[in-house]
Amino acid sequence: MATATWNGEVIAESDDTVIVEGNHYFPVESVHQHFLRPSETTSVCPWKGTANYYTLHVNGSENPDAVWYYAEPKPEAAEIKDRVAFWKGVDVVG
Repeated sequence: MATATWNGEVIAESDDTVIVEGNHYFPVESVHQHFLRPSETTSVCPWKGTANYYTLHVNGSENPDAVWYYAEPKPEAAEIKDRVAFWKGVDVVG
């Protein structure tokens, strides 16, 4: 079971993660949605496509753009569609 934790709360947990470039991609339904706020930030990966972000809001603290996902990944990255990954101090174990 993989778990993503930040600021004392479990943000996501699943035994169905996909690991790409060392990052666990969690199924979106395994994420506690009430911690997520949409972000306008995007970035581009040459082989995965355009990433979109969420900001975490947990226990009164904010972690901008700490969650990313590929809404329309390129065919080479199709396995991460409908999944999210974490960084910026989010502790992922599993």
